[in-house]
Amino acid sequence: MKTAFVFPGQGSQYVGMASDFIRENAELKEITDNFDKAHNTNLAEVMTKGPEETLKQTSYTQPAILFHSLAALASFQNKSKLQADFVAGHSLGEFSAIVASGMISFQDALHLVHKRGEFMIKANAGVPFAMSAIIGLEPNQVREICLAAESAGLVRAVNFNTPIQTVISGTAEGVQKAGELAKTKGAKRVIPLVVGGPFHTPLIAKASDWLKEEMQKVNFKDGKIPVISNVTALPVINGQEERELLARQIVSPVLWVQSVEYMINQGVQRFIEFGPQKVLSGMIRNINKDVEVFSIDKYEDIDGVVSATS
Repeated sequence: MKTAFVFPGQGSQYVGMASDFIRENAELKEITDNFDKAHNTNLAEVMTKGPEETLKQTSYTQPAILFHSLAALASFQNKSKLQADFVAGHSLGEFSAIVASGMISFQDALHLVHKRGEFMIKANAGVPFAMSAIIGLEPNQVREICLAAESAGLVRAVNFNTPIQTVISGTAEGVQKAGELAKTKGAKRVIPLVVGGPFHTPLIAKASDWLKEEMQKVNFKDGKIPVISNVTALPVINGQEERELLARQIVSPVLWVQSVEYMINQGVQRFIEFGPQKVLSGMIRNINKDVEVFSIDKYEDIDGVVSATS
């Protein structure tokens, strides 16, 4: 049975996250200590104690989710010899995936996603924006709605999460217009998202350029496990190619449905999600009900997953 390890993106954070993993593994505390010294932050304290408003700041949220995801993976691997055939992550989660693949170090990934968060906010300073999840319409319907709403302002379909859940992003006016059109086309729900910018659109193109420059300072090696790119929904092993794709990802749609379907078509029958909450697990079940899906959010989840996958 082929297995994929998958990692969530922004929005799954919560106060108290990763605290149990840090308690069980002193080396993880060293990683957060080193990060805090290098960036003049207090990541471990914000993750475990809050306040929630600070944790919601993108420059904290992104390293917090990456840290929790990789802490869960490391803790699992201390108890299991199971190897992944593919790794993939949703948006920010792709950085967790490239660490799991062996392309970059844990510490370098924390630095990059911290900067990525800063860049994504800074790139759109002063422009009113919004993101919303459209529930109940097919992806092509959402694409057509965005085209029809462009007269009000830029709006794009950016996260293809399940066959009937697509996230749109862009200017406040464009997203509002697209949401109104979606309701007239039969959308079950239009859910505004609390975000720090119009992610995955050309409105934050500067962030892509800044991240590309920042990533040049980091050594990207070829991976040991294929990483499924959000941009192409295809596997990548070459570290230099992945670095280019991660820069493009900031302004490109997240092809999550296609990524999961690609892995299933390659024989993957089991997915294990590492990270806060179980967002991707729910998405994967909505994409294909026949595959096995497990999730590790808490340290106490590990033994059950090890037993079920041994």
